[in-house]
Amino acid sequence: MQTIKVKSNRREEMIEITSEVEKHLRETKAAEGVCILFTQHTTCGLTINENADPDVRKDILLFLKNLIPQYYEGFRHFEHNSDAHIKSSLVGSSLTVPFTDGKLFLGRWQGIYLCEFDGARERKVLMILR
Repeated sequence: MQTIKVKSNRREEMIEITSEVEKHLRETKAAEGVCILFTQHTTCGLTINENADPDVRKDILLFLKNLIPQYYEGFRHFEHNSDAHIKSSLVGSSLTVPFTDGKLFLGRWQGIYLCEFDGARERKVLMILR
């Protein structure tokens, strides 16, 4: 198992970690299988989405922010990050990506992202190969 550390700079952002995952994958010299990525945090998530146009990331974050605002009248959690917990649940905390010869089987425009919803902070993504 490998650990990838990801530092966020803003409360909400999508940070591409594809190159870090591939770097660790190459170092293992694994022939083929699946790469399982998991984050143990409850206010961030993992997703695969477009890596060509940064406006896609901005649009995703904008939509989630409008759909689930940080300050909602009915939220009871005293830390004022209930929105981050909900967004994390919607996005999910794990991904599974097949690989061969040290290369992930991602589509041409796909990248792997850590979705930060309660930053800025350092996060850990666990990487397991099977």
